[in-house]
Amino acid sequence: MDRKVKTGAWLLVLAAAVPVGVQAQGKVEASVGADLVSGYIWRGQDLGNVSIQPSASISYRGFSLSGWGSVGFEKEDTKEFDLTFGYAHKGFSVSVTDYWFNSGPGYFHYGSTNTSHVFEVQVGYDFGLLALNWYTNFAGNDGVNKDGDRAYSSYLSVVAPFKLGGLDWTAGIGATPWANTFYNGGASGFEVCDISVGVSKEIGITDSFSLPLFAKFTWNPATEGAYFVGGISF
Repeated sequence: MDRKVKTGAWLLVLAAAVPVGVQAQGKVEASVGADLVSGYIWRGQDLGNVSIQPSASISYRGFSLSGWGSVGFEKEDTKEFDLTFGYAHKGFSVSVTDYWFNSGPGYFHYGSTNTSHVFEVQVGYDFGLLALNWYTNFAGNDGVNKDGDRAYSSYLSVVAPFKLGGLDWTAGIGATPWANTFYNGGASGFEVCDISVGVSKEIGITDSFSLPLFAKFTWNPATEGAYFVGGISF
């Protein structure tokens, strides 16, 4: 679910890893990569321990189709498989993601009350100095409100990149705009649930190959959680 130390499922697949790229006729681009992370923290929520998180994508003229997964090293960790279809032009981006988890019904169960899929739409704009994104669940096992009705559980984020000490940093804040059971255990009303600071650095292995190392501090005021995770991209 793009539930890792970067911002957003679709942006994560396209930008988080250092991929092996392939081009066909100078138009179609493809990439594949994987991250090894010390913990799986997504939008201020703790979703697992040490995990390997592969990704792959193909894009053409702004359109992209990407896959992302997470497999924990511990038996009890939930496995995840996400598919995202998106479009980006300059700073604008929009996408639809199908998140699936193996902790419930099998993959091909799509009933409104019998599914482990969550469907989400994203829209955002990257202004350079900061990026704004809005995410809303619109189908699947997406959470309910206090009356037991579909909550259209949503999340909004603001992320700003900056440089400090010769390294690349990001600062972000995320919040849920209304009550739902999908985030923060059903906390009521508007809740800030993700305050984060991340940093990345390239580690040289040879003259032509390097590994990106990244780390992120995250605080969730809604649940009083605090996390520090790190990882390497391949």
